[in-house]
Amino acid sequence: MTQNPEDKLTGLEIKLAHQDQQIHDLSDMVTRQWHEIDRLKKALQKTESRLSLLEEDDSDTGNAPAYEKPPHY
Repeated sequence: MTQNPEDKLTGLEIKLAHQDQQIHDLSDMVTRQWHEIDRLKKALQKTESRLSLLEEDDSDTGNAPAYEKPPHY
């Protein structure tokens, strides 16, 4: 049942190689997720600015916003 030191060392090297690969894969995944988060943040900011411009245009023209009930309700 006892392994010789060379087999133990080989087993440890194999485990280390697998762990290094997993760390690399996780790092790549986190990097891709951060890029996606940054893209979504930019899209959200653009949408918010467009929405605020539309709300300003409605208030400038005197139109009631779509979410308000008309006065006859």
